Amino acid sequence: MERNDALGFIETYGLVSVLEAADAMCKAAEVELVGYENVASGLISVVVRGDVGAVRTAVEAGIAAASKVGQIYSTNVIARPHPDVEKIVAKHLIDW
Repeated sequence: MERNDALGFIETYGLVSVLEAADAMCKAAEVELVGYENVASGLISVVVRGDVGAVRTAVEAGIAAASKVGQIYSTNVIARPHPDVEKIVAKHLIDW
């Protein structure tokens, strides 16, 4: 199974809750933190990738963690995203 079978997204209100989500996601499953985006009006999104099961587990853990410290606006898991979606994701890669 390919390592990048799925993308997982969590969008929250505020930096603290998105950081809590990202931390929980990375600890809960074997996923890669792809990036984040400060959308507008306090909305911040975080993106992870990995195999479908790991991404689902990570997003569920991120939702639980972020909900304890803030408000979640939206979440999503895209299994086997179309290759063109990578063009959008690539704009938000974290450079280490």
